[in-house]
Amino acid sequence: MPNGPLSLPARLCLLAWDLDPTRAAPVVRAGALADLARRGLLVDDDGIATPRDLDSRTGDPALDGLLELVSESFPHGWRTWVTLHARHTLDAVREHLVAEGVLRAEKHRVLGVFPSVDHVLADTARADALRTEAQEVLSGAVTPDETTATVLTLAAAADLPVAASGTVPMVPTDLASAAVLHELEAGLRDAAPALPKGR
Repeated sequence: MPNGPLSLPARLCLLAWDLDPTRAAPVVRAGALADLARRGLLVDDDGIATPRDLDSRTGDPALDGLLELVSESFPHGWRTWVTLHARHTLDAVREHLVAEGVLRAEKHRVLGVFPSVDHVLADTARADALRTEAQEVLSGAVTPDETTATVLTLAAAADLPVAASGTVPMVPTDLASAAVLHELEAGLRDAAPALPKGR
């Protein structure tokens, strides 16, 4: 996808921008889990998401936060991690996108007392470029790389509007990665009926 090296969960965050945060959080979490698995930092141990090394870091605050959460928590399967405390990952990805200048954080008070932050899309061109690239891949005009194919596979599993307009490409991965991706897709499908459809 164009315009610099956005992480897999950051791409999904932008593609799911119009969704309610409760629906976007599992999508972004699934992207973070897929990214960590693709990097070899999370491995599948009989269906359990397991850190390969407790001291590994990626340099991405959202991915490192999730890796730390998985390391310090009771073992869970991939499907469980898609929704378990998923809002933490969404918030971390949003803060990283604010630091990159893609989003803008607008602070205000609810009822004049409680502090709150709204995130506003500051770089609409970048989000539009991601959607355009997705449409080109889904129409068959462009052959995607592994990351883009993974993004679109997870977007389709989450029933995001961007993935509804074409054929999702196959993700070229080994069998272990394919099994993890299948579990993440199933986790998104399991989460989707309980989640509101709009913002």
